[in-house]
Amino acid sequence: MQADVRELTVFLEIARHLNFRRAAGALGVTPSALSHSLRGLEEKLGLRLVHRTTRSVALTAAGERLAERLRPAFRDIDDALDDLNTFREAPVGKLRISAARVAIRLSLLPVLGPFLEAHPGIEVEVVDGAAFVDIVKEGFDAGVRFHERVAADMVAIPLGPPLRSAIVATPAYFAKHPPPKTPRDLAAHDCIQFRFTHGSRYAWELERDGKALEVETRGSLTLSDQVEILEAALAGLGLAYVFESQVESLLRQRRLVRVLEDWCPSYAGFFLYYPSRRHLPPVLKAFVDFVRART
Repeated sequence: MQADVRELTVFLEIARHLNFRRAAGALGVTPSALSHSLRGLEEKLGLRLVHRTTRSVALTAAGERLAERLRPAFRDIDDALDDLNTFREAPVGKLRISAARVAIRLSLLPVLGPFLEAHPGIEVEVVDGAAFVDIVKEGFDAGVRFHERVAADMVAIPLGPPLRSAIVATPAYFAKHPPPKTPRDLAAHDCIQFRFTHGSRYAWELERDGKALEVETRGSLTLSDQVEILEAALAGLGLAYVFESQVESLLRQRRLVRVLEDWCPSYAGFFLYYPSRRHLPPVLKAFVDFVRART
């Protein structure tokens, strides 16, 4: 007996999430129904595809092989269905985007509002992903990252204006600590640290008059999210290296004070990236065309 498409869809969703509850939620079914479908597939194939315990879910070697073969096949099916949108006056469907939380706030949300207004038939799902993900493997249409962190085989286009960094802290913090006048003075301050998901800590990038520095700061607090770093700075926990556009209103309200402004460089902002294809799915093409028209 051969497996049907629904069973294979259930298996791929389990393989993507490695969590029965989240996979069931994505498909709109109960975890028990999901488990029953997987068990039926395994019985038909005569192979165990998933190791599952009360604490973890992992693919077996057979499950890994099946998932690798099914993903491109299902992408081809999705593309074939998307191609039918060419017969509509306007594209219809779902667009899935992976982006870090700060990128969502600063660059993606300002674009999505007018895009969704212009394309009422499109539904956008944005997943907050600080870690770098394989957007093709994870079933995303596109992602948002800095250009230097986009894989070479992807197409990348600017999403929003250039960004500039800012070093800030509260007036109360500076009442206890003299504001730094030079990058060297940062050594005497409690600097809120940013740690990448792959483990390394970010060295603050400073530049003035063509002289670039990477400053290894110290601090008693380390976080892995730019939004949380800003919240920590507002709580008076130290100096924060953030994006200028995050703090413009807070500086005007004098809730934060900026230092070393002449050492804070500007650089290209976030980029929308997506797989290089001859024919983009109509929903993704509509978004790419919309972004290009704004830049």
